[in-house]
Amino acid sequence: MIALIDYGAGNIKSVMNALDDLKVEYVVTAREIDINKSDKIIFPGVGEASFAIRRLHLNNLFTLLRITRKPLLGICLGMQLLADKTEEGNVNCLGIIPTVCKKFDEEKLKVPQMGWNKVAIKKSSQLFDEIPDESFFYFANSYYMPENDFTIAKANYGIDFTAAIQKDNFYGVQFHPEKSGEVGIRLLKNFIEKC
Repeated sequence: MIALIDYGAGNIKSVMNALDDLKVEYVVTAREIDINKSDKIIFPGVGEASFAIRRLHLNNLFTLLRITRKPLLGICLGMQLLADKTEEGNVNCLGIIPTVCKKFDEEKLKVPQMGWNKVAIKKSSQLFDEIPDESFFYFANSYYMPENDFTIAKANYGIDFTAAIQKDNFYGVQFHPEKSGEVGIRLLKNFIEKC
């Protein structure tokens, strides 16, 4: 069973629809007991980072997510919250990936980045099994994670940035697989079946 974490950071419905299409058993929850009973965790998010971190603390999920040994997939803000820190609200995050998320340069780029962008796979990962390199995924983000030792795929929006990460049991994608057509559904299926 998948625990789909609902901590008030939006975007739950589209992920639920994708999981329904895959005929996967899941529970939408912010309760520790449900997460502990699950096999895997999907940690989505749209919105503001400091609000999201506050909600994780209020629901007693902050430490649980940091120490879990279950496979966890962070989506969009959910991936950024795996960093040490983000410039958005200048807030400390979960501290899984040793980096600081930054804002795209509004003087040079239209922010947020909204729409389809090409993703280049940098390191082999079961997350991208049967997904062609340089496939297009749907992005909606004002902040980005710089490339780091755990970057497994990158995209470019004025600069190269991390499109996907993997560290131990933690996975993350900056794009929205649930809004990315067939390749996005394949990525979710790979996480559920192979990670």
